[in-house]
Amino acid sequence: MVLDLREPMEPRPYRAPDAVRAAGLEYVNVPFGQGEIGDATFEAALRTVRELGGRKRVLVHCSSGSRVGAALIPYLMLDKGMSEEDAVAEAMRVGMRDAGLMQAAVDYVRRKTTR
Repeated sequence: MVLDLREPMEPRPYRAPDAVRAAGLEYVNVPFGQGEIGDATFEAALRTVRELGGRKRVLVHCSSGSRVGAALIPYLMLDKGMSEEDAVAEAMRVGMRDAGLMQAAVDYVRRKTTR
């Protein structure tokens, strides 16, 4: 399964969604905006990974890797029990370079764990 975090107006060279489906893979788009990301967006990405990731491998991508890191932080902390420090380090390893997205992801996890 391919989880695409790009917004609808971002370029998708080679008709990527069609190519993914033609290869027999499932294609899901959960747009992570370049600005502020709300809880609903994090929850949609988490729900997709939780529902499909248990039975399929999931490739998560965007244009640069920063949004992938932002999507991974909540998954790693909430579902895999990783510490904030380790989850952020892993997010940076896969391309996270946006401090605002990183903070949004960490803040989301904090809101979820203090309820």
